[in-house]
Amino acid sequence: MEAYGGSHFLGRALREQGHDVRLMPAQYVKPYVKTNKNDSIDADAEAVTRPTMRFVPIKSDDQLDLQSLHRVRERWVKRRTAGIHQIRGLLLERGITLRKGRKYLEASLPGILEDAENKLSGALRGLLRQLQTDIQYLHGQIEECNQLIERIASELESCQRLMAVPGIGPVIATATIAAIGNGAAFKKGRGFAAWLGLVPGEHSTGGKQQLTGTSRRGNKYLRKLFVLRAHTVLLQRTKQSSGLSTWLASLIARKRKQVATVALANKMARMVWAVLFKGEAYRPPLVPQIDAA
Repeated sequence: MEAYGGSHFLGRALREQGHDVRLMPAQYVKPYVKTNKNDSIDADAEAVTRPTMRFVPIKSDDQLDLQSLHRVRERWVKRRTAGIHQIRGLLLERGITLRKGRKYLEASLPGILEDAENKLSGALRGLLRQLQTDIQYLHGQIEECNQLIERIASELESCQRLMAVPGIGPVIATATIAAIGNGAAFKKGRGFAAWLGLVPGEHSTGGKQQLTGTSRRGNKYLRKLFVLRAHTVLLQRTKQSSGLSTWLASLIARKRKQVATVALANKMARMVWAVLFKGEAYRPPLVPQIDAA
């Protein structure tokens, strides 16, 4: 079957009846659609028999619960960000500028609303207060989600192992488990990183091989989390283990900041997959031994 809304529930129900259920990603189904799209011809039998075909593992109820939690949290984060941008835009039209960032807005907005000399109308002040209330409510909802995610991560042994990887916290750990379970759907860490869109493409012509941009396909939410955490790790690289700190210094010396961030996110994704798939604890890289002259 094609992987779609409700397919995991239906897949589990069919398995209980003794059927062999395989879910195909939508992008792999499309090439086999020969005529107009409809459910009965979406997944051709030829596609299922291909030895290289990749299938979507059927998620458990616990994984779907985690996935739902992250989806709701992300929606609230987007709404809070949109409200912040709207406040900054409305104030900019009245000649009042604010620095980017939620903390700067939260610190400056109360003073702006109380300042009688900035010539803001009463109607606009009322709208800004409503937006401020909405943002505060959303922030409270996000914090409740974060606390729930932290509690779940503290109870799951697999999350504890993932959080030992530099840069991996409760959010990425739970989101990864919700998405791929034990990682068995991927034969190598590179496959997981490619699914996240963190592996550069390859183009070969005239005997020369060149690397192109990343595909940015797959799980956009997870990719964003890995890239943001990679950026944080790069900023705090001196606080990492000696082996990883040495590797980061070499990476930054050879690559531009944006390229280094994606490269580190790629490495983090591979380490996360290895920890999940092998069921082992994370082992920091060793510092290379240099013989004394």
